[in-house]
Amino acid sequence: MGRLPEGFLWGGASAANQCEGGYLSDGKGLSTIDVVPAGKDRFPVMTGEMKMYECDGEHFYPSHEAIDFYGRFREDIALFAEMGFRTFRFSISWARLFPNGDELKPNETGLSFYEEVIDECLKYGIEPLITITHFDVPMHLVTSIGSWRSREMVTYYERLVRAIFERYKGKVKYYLTFNEINMLLHLPFVGAGLTFEDGEDRDAVMYQAAHHQLVASALATKIARETDPLIKIGCMVAAANFYPNTCNPEDVFKAIGKDRENYFLIDVQSRGEYPRYALKQLERKGIRIAMEKGDLELLRDNTVDFISFSYYSSRLTSADPGITAETSGNVFKTLRNPYLKASEWGWQIDPLGLRITMNTLYDRYQKPLFIVENGLGAVDTPDENGKIDDDYRIDYLKKHIEAMIDAVDIDGVELLGYTPWGCIDLVSASTGEMKKRYGFIYVDKDNEGKGTLSRTRKKSFNWYRKVIASNGEDLT
Repeated sequence: MGRLPEGFLWGGASAANQCEGGYLSDGKGLSTIDVVPAGKDRFPVMTGEMKMYECDGEHFYPSHEAIDFYGRFREDIALFAEMGFRTFRFSISWARLFPNGDELKPNETGLSFYEEVIDECLKYGIEPLITITHFDVPMHLVTSIGSWRSREMVTYYERLVRAIFERYKGKVKYYLTFNEINMLLHLPFVGAGLTFEDGEDRDAVMYQAAHHQLVASALATKIARETDPLIKIGCMVAAANFYPNTCNPEDVFKAIGKDRENYFLIDVQSRGEYPRYALKQLERKGIRIAMEKGDLELLRDNTVDFISFSYYSSRLTSADPGITAETSGNVFKTLRNPYLKASEWGWQIDPLGLRITMNTLYDRYQKPLFIVENGLGAVDTPDENGKIDDDYRIDYLKKHIEAMIDAVDIDGVELLGYTPWGCIDLVSASTGEMKKRYGFIYVDKDNEGKGTLSRTRKKSFNWYRKVIASNGEDLT
């Protein structure tokens, strides 16, 4: 059938911290996301500027219940199967397996929960795609050792991955080590559990933490291959090309630099060494990364099997300091592109940008790609009968899928699968809102945490089922 390969992995994506809930259930420990509130203090906490190490009575914490995937996963996976999912991307909460993060043995209840999720997927022929850590660090590791600024984290991450690979051996083929690893440099508390002291060199802390995550990722890749040679390990980056604002060579060179900044960490994960441009940049910043003997060899010998990425919008940059009109609502600062429309949250809509990004990544790494996030956050309002006609979402996804197929069929990009975000409504990572909805399935819950949590199929549900059944040939 046509332009995508047989066995193409259609599905959807989620994350434990945005859908699970049950934040202290069955022995789970407190996680970083559990202390990130909704409202005006959310962004300062996510960046590490405002320290919030425990929950208080002044804030609302949307992760605590989320959409209760913890209690309703069978119902949700059955709906995914009804759409015809061939894969389901979800993440493991580190604190559900190791409540404090430094235990010697995992929490059996946590291990059993994820085994049940995996088995439920397999029952329907759905391939599990597991993100080992998706913006998730046990809070005890933040308060006791400073999270990823400490080399000790590599040891604790090793225990986590050994527990996962050994328990789910033979059941799970695809893993991602860190979600959007480059987000560490933009939202340090979310990406790595980092907070900062006054006067501290933030860049030095972040790049040292990034090195620890790179070492941990390479070690996980090594352990996976020793445990089960059939496992495929991917890195994951928040991707999108930076366009130059004009053909002025200074703008073009600025865009090249912004792309390098964005892809630096997966350059290491895919190629196995620090690129020379990054070493020169660190040198200019006066940053000397502390490395242990064997680190460079570990990175060199344990590169990833595939490149996974999120794509929502392209970006625009200029070397002219007088051009400052930026879009709102996106973690990545970008100028407004006059050729693009934007979502209700200011994210510019650029389907061709997905094809451009795919070609950039494939040309850069020559490894299979996997689109593990792509979608439109929008306000969905049920009518008097509870029906949700989300034609705007269908239009967004249709155009991006068309661009994706062109990248494969015309440009020759090797692509493993497509898992739009989030296949069911869940808590927005950036804003903590429920009204910013992405799913094919509506969840009855509002920004204040009120609602029945009932699930309703949107119009896009049946549309996506048809897309999967036709392997992308029928997008009408």
